Amino acid sequence: MNPSARVAWIDATAGVAGDMLLGALVDAGASLETVQAAVDAVVASSVRLSRAQVTRCGMRATKMEVEALVGNPPHRTWRSIRGLLECAELPESVCAGALAVFARLAEAEGRVHGVPADEVHFHEVGAWDSIADVVGVCAALHELGVTRLAASAVAVGSGQVRATHGSIPVPVPAVLELAAGWQVFGGGDGELATPTGMALVTALAEECSDLPRMRVGRSGVGAGSKDTPGRPNVVRVVIGTDDGAAGPADPGSAVVLEANVDDLDPRVWPGVLTSLLRAGASDAWLVPILMKKGRPAHTLRVLAPDERVDALRDLIFHETSTIGVRETAVRKTALERTWVEVPLLGATVPVKVAHRCGRVVQATPEFDDVAALAADRALPVRTVLEAAVAAALANGLVPGAAVPPGRADHR
Repeated sequence: MNPSARVAWIDATAGVAGDMLLGALVDAGASLETVQAAVDAVVASSVRLSRAQVTRCGMRATKMEVEALVGNPPHRTWRSIRGLLECAELPESVCAGALAVFARLAEAEGRVHGVPADEVHFHEVGAWDSIADVVGVCAALHELGVTRLAASAVAVGSGQVRATHGSIPVPVPAVLELAAGWQVFGGGDGELATPTGMALVTALAEECSDLPRMRVGRSGVGAGSKDTPGRPNVVRVVIGTDDGAAGPADPGSAVVLEANVDDLDPRVWPGVLTSLLRAGASDAWLVPILMKKGRPAHTLRVLAPDERVDALRDLIFHETSTIGVRETAVRKTALERTWVEVPLLGATVPVKVAHRCGRVVQATPEFDDVAALAADRALPVRTVLEAAVAAALANGLVPGAAVPPGRADHR
């Protein structure tokens, strides 16, 4: 990521719709006049946008209103909407974003109804207000200078909803199609995520994640139509910059250090690996190899954060007999981790919880602590380990569950 990149994050944990996301971006500082001009470039003199301040479950928010200036707007196909966008005088990023969103909508609706995407009749989605929402969101992101967008897991709702073809289950089929590969959860009763909202998130956001590292500049809150007791019906956006103040410029960047060693006493290797990990290596491991003339050896590999490369390289030379170290730049993607203490046999053991978008991916009891407890209770390690796994499950640490409070793992 560029040091001056403008990043934005969408909080869709209460659901998402096109007008809610547009309201959040306008609330965060996007000019309503600029958004209106972009919409007029696509459907001239057809809709008027306005904003109002409302509260949702006691939270202040901006509610966008889209007023149709023409009667009986037509049900459009993806082909006709694409033609409107391609002929409009819009910034390249705005046009490309809107085309990507409607393309995803067309593909999803086509799969649901069993027709080619170009022949999909969008019904409500093709009305002026949905065109205004999609083009408006893309224009707002462009004006705010957002170069990278991420979003949370999306609350999709539950129950039934009335549509053109009758009563259908929530999440509606198009939302499920659009959610492929994205993290979602129920989140409440009714339709919380609309197809337009889901298409905007999945077409424009680069990743599903918790709030990313950034220097926060501004935020905005957009309201839906309903004021639901006990649950603010809002979408939030957080906008900031990654200027290096909050951490490494690129947290996914790392270097693999490696060396082939054939003359080190094998009994030394466990201590070498331990020293490297204590010195800040993200990981360190050995690979058995066969060198020239049939000599058995090992390849030492060390995954090093950028800021620890020099120190770990020096340590490899100090702790091993190698006379050379190779270096390869790599990228890594790591799940967020949290430690949760779980009661077991009158004590507690820490369980490492790997999570993504606020949901548990896997949970693993810490082996060293389990072994220490087994020794203290004079029990076999395997017995205590099995009990620790069962205790983790009993405490709700299962894949897909919400991440419970714990202490962050910064290693």
